[in-house]
Amino acid sequence: MKDIYSDYDGKTILVTGGAGAIGGNLCRKLSELNAEKVIILDDLSSSYEWNIPKAKNIMFVKGSILDDEMLKRVFKEKPEYVFHLAAHFANQNSVDNPEIDLMVNGMGILKVLEYAQLVDIKRFVYSSSGCGVYGLDSVMPFEEHDTSISLHTPYQVTKLIGELYTNYFHNLYGMPTVNARFFNVFGPGEVPGRYRNVIPNFFYWAMNGKPLPITGDGTETRDWTYVDDIIRGLLAMGVVEEAIGEAFNLGSAREHRVIDMANMVNKLTGNEAGIVFAERRNWDVKCRLLSSVEKAKRILGYQPEMKFEDGLKNVHQWFTNNLDDIRKAAEF
Repeated sequence: MKDIYSDYDGKTILVTGGAGAIGGNLCRKLSELNAEKVIILDDLSSSYEWNIPKAKNIMFVKGSILDDEMLKRVFKEKPEYVFHLAAHFANQNSVDNPEIDLMVNGMGILKVLEYAQLVDIKRFVYSSSGCGVYGLDSVMPFEEHDTSISLHTPYQVTKLIGELYTNYFHNLYGMPTVNARFFNVFGPGEVPGRYRNVIPNFFYWAMNGKPLPITGDGTETRDWTYVDDIIRGLLAMGVVEEAIGEAFNLGSAREHRVIDMANMVNKLTGNEAGIVFAERRNWDVKCRLLSSVEKAKRILGYQPEMKFEDGLKNVHQWFTNNLDDIRKAAEF
């Protein structure tokens, strides 16, 4: 796997949404792989400048993927690789703001693809959602061929729209696109907040001595995948020739119960406030999530490595090291 990473040496790479938790970790790794220039385009609508990796070969451009002037600016650099991670994030956020969700996740990717079509890109990698494109009628563990159109949030709908657009640009124009389907990504760098994922929120509340609210009965499972494993999968998607035109699950291929995760967080933080239960949200209909990563293993050489407990320890350490900035940024 290390040999293929040399393809990024000396290259110009655009990462939309590069100030976010996944994007920031990806940009840091690309910088370490000696990319000539890593361009981050991010409007900081759900991320923070203090959380952006700093390096000589990282260039941050504050702007929206909906802004043609900003897109002209970053594509003038003629990126050879585009990792499209920018998104209107989270299911509940999309339920509350469906029109913004459609503009950012639908019109946004269309615009980025149109500009990418004007330059000679080696690969366009799109961050889709394994938690979104599979439905109640999909069989677990979810395999890439078994997507659904019976969806429950605008976020799920627009993530699928993004895949349809990348497929369209690949089929009609021959653009070398790949769709990455993330499963419950967690790790250092994700700031907690109202529309954030459960793990950073649980750490924030636990470190403030508050009980952890579980929506449901806690037996629900998720396929939590550590961000470094996700990054290795994305990097492989950018250079493996057989990946072009395909979709890949990037998950851990393991289930963990929500209540077990909450207990681990409370134990790591020394939080004695315990757990409280709340009614499950009406869109939250999947009691279990589990990915199949056999296709990614076979074609990409993908292998999730991080143990869940060790990943949680790393998140706790990141919270401890950055608690002042996190407290200033967290919005509930």
